[in-house]
Amino acid sequence: MPTTDEEYAQYDRWEQKLKTVELPLWADLPKFELYMDQLTALVNEILGPIGVDPITPAMINNYVKRKAIMAPVKKKYQTMQIADVILINLLKPAFSLETIRHAIDQVTATIYPQQAYDTFIKRLMFSFKNINNRNSQALEEKNLNDKLMQVAVNVIIDRLQSEALLKIVAKPLTKIDK
Repeated sequence: MPTTDEEYAQYDRWEQKLKTVELPLWADLPKFELYMDQLTALVNEILGPIGVDPITPAMINNYVKRKAIMAPVKKKYQTMQIADVILINLLKPAFSLETIRHAIDQVTATIYPQQAYDTFIKRLMFSFKNINNRNSQALEEKNLNDKLMQVAVNVIIDRLQSEALLKIVAKPLTKIDK
């Protein structure tokens, strides 16, 4: 069935909304410690506009248990843990927790976590704003850690686009289709 003008318009509205999303850089993250309910509320508020599934306390507890993030101190989470939870929630639909943790460790082995986080978030927001004319920028990278970050950004963008398109073009299945 051909795509309708309304479906194109709906997708265009989704792209325009994505272009306006602003994710916080490290300096914009809270400098005070957060309890679990505050952490989940913050991350869901930050990532909700791009359509990322909400995070739950059980998920964060699982991240701690599996050593994807450091355990909270006196049930409070610090800036580093907040940044890790944001990154994990962005990447977990495409990668295992172990792969995400390994990638974060790999990138932060050569640059400070704050710089790595900011670089990744800036790349992601640049891709949001330029979603119509993305190219294979990762192939042009001179540094393999930069290439790793760009490939991860591309995976996030591709997943978000795929999910948006599926929501728009998906038609209810009839009994014959099932």
